[in-house]
Amino acid sequence: MQYEITLRLGYAYAHPVAQARHLLRLQPRSVPGMQRLVGARLDIRPEPPEREVRTDFFGNIVHALHFHEDHAEFDIELLAYVERQSALPVLDVAPTLDQMRNELAQRSELGPDSPLHFLGASPRIPDLAPFREFAMAALAPGMSPVEAMRSLGAALSAHMTFDDEATDVDTPPLVAFEAGRGVCQDYSQIMIGSLRALGIPAGYVSGFLRTIPPPGQERLPGADAMHAWVRIWCGDGIGWLEYDPTNAMAVADDHILVGYGRDYADVAPIRGVSRMVGGQSGHHTVDVIPVG
Repeated sequence: MQYEITLRLGYAYAHPVAQARHLLRLQPRSVPGMQRLVGARLDIRPEPPEREVRTDFFGNIVHALHFHEDHAEFDIELLAYVERQSALPVLDVAPTLDQMRNELAQRSELGPDSPLHFLGASPRIPDLAPFREFAMAALAPGMSPVEAMRSLGAALSAHMTFDDEATDVDTPPLVAFEAGRGVCQDYSQIMIGSLRALGIPAGYVSGFLRTIPPPGQERLPGADAMHAWVRIWCGDGIGWLEYDPTNAMAVADDHILVGYGRDYADVAPIRGVSRMVGGQSGHHTVDVIPVG
């Protein structure tokens, strides 16, 4: 399936910003066997005097911007074409959790896809007893990582209610977990913390999700969304699988990958610093359109 993705993101400042530096992780990436970036254009207004494109440690595409002139607005428009391959059915040949821990103990490589990076606590996902207790309650003896992923996903779906007003981008996952409410970022980071508590390497995935309107209703422009889900290491025989805990489903070909990381901090769509006074307002729309 090929998609045309349009993202518009912007800010209006109460007073002109004197200087600013931003890192953008918005452009979809290519992953062999999963997704191919056909082409992309990222327009910035005003055009920053300094601009660099690079990849980070995990292979995500990063646009680094530096503004050193006053500007009252900051607008981003991404146009990308992505070919997404359909996921094949998973044959569960994964070891038991105890066997997988033995496999992990034999590994020493530290490349970007090494599961060793995704075992312990990370900046936004600490090792917490409530996540461990929640994960253990969803576990049954002799489960494989694939079975644990599905069982934990079902338990999380029952525990949480989607509520886009309950949390914000800085809400700790434990706060969302204790409230039982949150958005895709919260679902994903709670599941990652719970999987790691079981000794299962798990990472954060950012991307786009195509939404399908109810039967008989037209699709609303801009109604698609940036999204987050989870990748899980399931042993040497399977490798990494991806799961969408917000929708309690395996990731399918309507999930378009942007970036991999340990948690949200590694793949935040936009982060940086600005010299400014006063507040700001923002807007954000996404369209994901199948084109073939």
